Amino acid sequence: MAKAVRFHETGGPEVLRLEDVAVGDPGPGEVRIRHHAVGCNFADTYFRSGYYPVQPPCGIGVEGAGEVLAVGEGVTGVEVGDRVSYNGGPLGAYAEERVMPAAPLLKLPDTVSFEVAAASTMRGLTAVYWMMKADPRLKAGDTVLLHAAAGGVGLLAIQVAKLLGLRVIGTVSSEEKAAKARAMGCDEIVFYRREDVAARVKELTHGEGVQTVFDSVGADTFAGSLKSLRRRGVLVGCGTASGPIPPIDAFQLMLQGSVYFIRPAFADFFADPAERAEMAKFWFDNLSSGTITVEIGQRYSLDQCVQAHRDLEAGKTIGSSVFVL
Repeated sequence: MAKAVRFHETGGPEVLRLEDVAVGDPGPGEVRIRHHAVGCNFADTYFRSGYYPVQPPCGIGVEGAGEVLAVGEGVTGVEVGDRVSYNGGPLGAYAEERVMPAAPLLKLPDTVSFEVAAASTMRGLTAVYWMMKADPRLKAGDTVLLHAAAGGVGLLAIQVAKLLGLRVIGTVSSEEKAAKARAMGCDEIVFYRREDVAARVKELTHGEGVQTVFDSVGADTFAGSLKSLRRRGVLVGCGTASGPIPPIDAFQLMLQGSVYFIRPAFADFFADPAERAEMAKFWFDNLSSGTITVEIGQRYSLDQCVQAHRDLEAGKTIGSSVFVL
């Protein structure tokens, strides 16, 4: 038996429960993992609320780091005792132990701690595909607008962007968050609650606008994001923290300057094994060398799962959040 967070109906944070569950032995292609740290991501709230369709009762969480306790038949990529992290697979990462498919597992360098891995495997690889893949035309010297720049993904995306030679304009809600974003290399800050984002972006780009906007906020920022683009720029709708993105009017995309819109999904950028290996190598190499640092702003125990989700949805978090086991 092991402790695990589950929910029996969709809804607010209060539906989360810490329960005793049977773990069992791994089947073909599976492993049993003992978690040492688990990622707490905003996307988890989408599953809990039902915004991402699920069938309760079920576990929650898709990112963790720990050691392999047992392997099932046909597993060749990892062995018992290996240090691993992962993002993906069935829901259920909020647990002391679990059985899961071996396919998503990534071996951890000895220089990367379990907490850092759990705080950054999903967020870090997300930051990498945003900056390297979501807009294939993005190149060194271009300027991007990054919403929620002091969030878990935001602070990592700034660092990836700077490694790629990009200029970063970041939006934040407070001076404290602005300081965090600047410390990671953000070139310019816009306070989205008291400034007109599009107007400020145009001012910072001499009226031209940015090549790419990474908008993880959604409803509240979409209009300003669209107006912040240069001609033939790209709006990457990569989250809906404030609510769903409004329906896209193709005519407005033309009026804005023949701009593009994409709503990417993590899985589609990591489906190809070679591409996945390329991005994972980039991430862990830079993490191991210290070129990229991970800000863990919040640490929780599993029995604090309700509070963790409340903090996420209230915008109280800075950097990454993890459950420490």
